[in-house]
Amino acid sequence: MLTDHQLKGSDRALAAVHDVAMLDLDGVVYIGGAAVPRAAESLAAARESGLRLAFITNNAARPPAKVAENIRNLGIEASAEDVVTSAQAAAHVLAERLAPGTKVVNLGAAGLREPLEAAGLVPVAVDEDAEAIVTGYNPDLLWKDILRAAVRIKDGLFWVASNTDMTFPAAYGIAPGHGVLVDTLRRFSGVEPIVAGKPSRPLLEETIRRTEGEHPLMVGDRLDTDIEGGRNVDVDTLLVLTGVTGLEDLVAAAPHQRPTYIASDLGGLLEAHSAPEIEGTTARLGGWAAEVRDGDLRVTGQGSVDDWWRAAATSAWAHLDETGAVVALGAQATPPRSDADGETVVSGS
Repeated sequence: MLTDHQLKGSDRALAAVHDVAMLDLDGVVYIGGAAVPRAAESLAAARESGLRLAFITNNAARPPAKVAENIRNLGIEASAEDVVTSAQAAAHVLAERLAPGTKVVNLGAAGLREPLEAAGLVPVAVDEDAEAIVTGYNPDLLWKDILRAAVRIKDGLFWVASNTDMTFPAAYGIAPGHGVLVDTLRRFSGVEPIVAGKPSRPLLEETIRRTEGEHPLMVGDRLDTDIEGGRNVDVDTLLVLTGVTGLEDLVAAAPHQRPTYIASDLGGLLEAHSAPEIEGTTARLGGWAAEVRDGDLRVTGQGSVDDWWRAAATSAWAHLDETGAVVALGAQATPPRSDADGETVVSGS
């Protein structure tokens, strides 16, 4: 049986093992207005092999049709039916609780209005009579509306939040996400919202329901939303290293935020995955040996970039579970990279 610090192996490509890939967008498919390298060709090949793609996002600002259009502009096939947003999941949560025709304050953008109306609810402004409020990312939100919403939530208005992402990767760097607003409202009101987006269950459950997935795979770049969310609904997860998660984050991951698989990018969907052999806190895979000495993670040998990350993570997690301490990252824990020819380049070589 696998322990919490062991990755899972697959002797077949993940695209052949799973029927649906639930793909996070920011940091996985695109960053800002540009496609992540190798994303378009990897997803085309995965779809050609029979894998269904569902593009899921905690961003509640844009309607599915607009999200799909943006994906197509990157050279990736996508329709509105392939997109599931936290706004849709939030609307489903509200529709299960409220009668059709109920008024709901929409403290979000157009991406929230459409699913509310599709669910038979009536979105209204923050100062109108309503039985609930839903919040989502909206860069044009006015401070006066935030103040009014905070007071209404404190006074007892039922609250659903689309997500609690504290950051998101923008073209100009890591920017504040909707979770910053949620935290402000929570601290003022003392109220915990029902959260629709990852890592909570509603968004992934909505995606599985829509795709009728029997063996879905959650693919993401964030441990605290994508990977934890996948674990919350008991599905396998693939962490790609094209977004916000770096080595410092990965080695410190608690068991509930550890992925099933790790790959540099979406090409990992097309590959078999070998699992490291673990003995104590030493992990070996594909020519690499990762071990912890005096609290320091050290990786020696040679092999593929992805196998380096898999061995390093496994060793670090074993040490963390055994001692409760996160490993230190010194010169011997510097990740290699792939050069233009796909060869592994170790730091200093």
